[in-house]
Amino acid sequence: MFKKYDIIVVGAGHAGCEAAAAAANLGSSVLLITMNMGTIAQMSCNPAMGGVAKGQIVREIDAMGGYSGIVADKSTIQFRMLNLSKGPAMWSPRTQNDRMRFSEEWRSMLEKTPNVDFWQDTVKEILTKGDKVSGVKTSLGIEIESEAVVLTNGTFLNGIIHIGEKRFGGGRTAEKSSTGLTEQLVELGFEAGRMKTGTPPRVDGRSLDYSKMEEQWGDPVRGRFSFTDVEMSSDQRCCWITYTNQAVHDTLKEGFEKSPMFTGRIKGLGPRYCPSIEDKINRFAERERHQIFVEPEGWNTVEIYVNGFSTSLPEDVQYRALTQIPGFENVKMFRPGYAIEYDYFPPTQLSLTLETKVVKNLFFAGQINGTTGYEEAASQGFIAGINAHQKIKDQHELIMKRSESYIGVLIDDLVTKGTEEPYRMFTSRAEHRLLLRQDNADIRLSPIAHKLGLINDERLEKVTKKIKDSDFLVTYLKNTSIEASEVNSFLEELGTSPLSQNVKMFSLLSRPQVDMSDLRKAIPTFNNLLNSYDKETIEQAEIKVKYESYFEKELEIVNKMRKMEDQEINPDFNYHNMVSLSKEAREKLMKIKPRTLGQASRISGVSPSDISVLMVHISK
Repeated sequence: MFKKYDIIVVGAGHAGCEAAAAAANLGSSVLLITMNMGTIAQMSCNPAMGGVAKGQIVREIDAMGGYSGIVADKSTIQFRMLNLSKGPAMWSPRTQNDRMRFSEEWRSMLEKTPNVDFWQDTVKEILTKGDKVSGVKTSLGIEIESEAVVLTNGTFLNGIIHIGEKRFGGGRTAEKSSTGLTEQLVELGFEAGRMKTGTPPRVDGRSLDYSKMEEQWGDPVRGRFSFTDVEMSSDQRCCWITYTNQAVHDTLKEGFEKSPMFTGRIKGLGPRYCPSIEDKINRFAERERHQIFVEPEGWNTVEIYVNGFSTSLPEDVQYRALTQIPGFENVKMFRPGYAIEYDYFPPTQLSLTLETKVVKNLFFAGQINGTTGYEEAASQGFIAGINAHQKIKDQHELIMKRSESYIGVLIDDLVTKGTEEPYRMFTSRAEHRLLLRQDNADIRLSPIAHKLGLINDERLEKVTKKIKDSDFLVTYLKNTSIEASEVNSFLEELGTSPLSQNVKMFSLLSRPQVDMSDLRKAIPTFNNLLNSYDKETIEQAEIKVKYESYFEKELEIVNKMRKMEDQEINPDFNYHNMVSLSKEAREKLMKIKPRTLGQASRISGVSPSDISVLMVHISK
């Protein structure tokens, strides 16, 4: 019935979809197995993509030929660039999305991707030959052979849903959990753990009084994630903001004795940076109110996502508390919020390619690795799909560096440091975030993708042109003088000191108070020149001018670190024989098996003196 596939991808969430697409676009035959063909790439929680650091990840996936950015753009109902009041390293694109259209677009793109087949079933176990994966076995008893397997099981492994004192098996509301696979993997030698996440109630938008809320519109000129010319609507929908109050908090407290979080029924740790509403009012008792974001689920639905009100309290307590939020007095609830507890596998059991150390050609991606978020999952799936293909085709593996991408930071953090709570990406996790901006993701990563074969010549030429044109503008600004009399009155209007002599335009643009739009207004000839360039090229040139000295310092640090990052260590090296290392360092190094000296230096418990010993040994 089934041919032998190059790669089987288990699970069709964000990680699984990107894994299937990447491997197929590289030329592998792929079978994508999902428990429900109707929920491919479903937004299980919030109907949004991007945000702080997450938006950078989506742009990185797109720059390398992934699909998440295109799908997000096609299904956007509102776009906002966050943190514009801060420096460009912090600018983060975010979209509200049409939940149903998002899933439809993903399925459509996968169906149009050659080499991807689909099968609706549950994988109960992986098949192995010796220490290598050889396929999967499904709940229907079907054995399907493959050269590699990518597991992206999300929250379905032994998933348990909690609502108050009620608990029942499920990987998502109204969807059954997956059993058997965790137990088999543990038998094979894997270590497993439990984690928890949650979701808020969904309500009927027709029952809300928006006059009592603050409007939150998107950017006047809609941006995009994708570097491609995706056709998308310019229309946007409004979101709203309201707040909890003491009455809401008091009502929620009435349900604490039935809360699975506070009674100990939930053992897994939840995401620290996305706490439930009961956790918020318990941990931050001094706060009189908490922000609630009222977010539409799509263009053609009245369903509303109550962002900021994630909860697992009894449904009647949830409802009574909601009715005391301004604008929610007559609310009708579609479905209650809930917590879900599920199995994950500590990611220190993986190599930097996301291949497991226990079973060859078996890859893990997404929440199975202890992460939270669509974007984090998608990026892991993308890299796992690439490396599964590269491994079975005897091609060079792809390992993303911390200095070249947020994806590299994410994977290095997981594999090197592990995680005991759901891992979420933040800009603060990247030590070189000034270089890892959302605006230059294509410049950083598209050449890598082109070399792999994930993007075509036309896309690379577009990136090359962006680099060439932005460099030309910077050179023009450095070489072109401006007369003081031409701009002094304008500078005074901007609140910056006038010129006492003629200066180069580069010097003028370097001032914090002056931007490209100011120069366009003040200098007609320059405005005419910029009319020949697109918005992204002009933005790129401006950022290069304003942060040139910072970039130079950052690159110096990267180059110093590169010596350690490029110093490879034999993965089979036996650290137990190095008695000059501390005992803890030997244990940690044997467990992680770092690929480079740089990775070894980031392992918790490995001291600078241990690294010095390793450096001496490697140099010999």
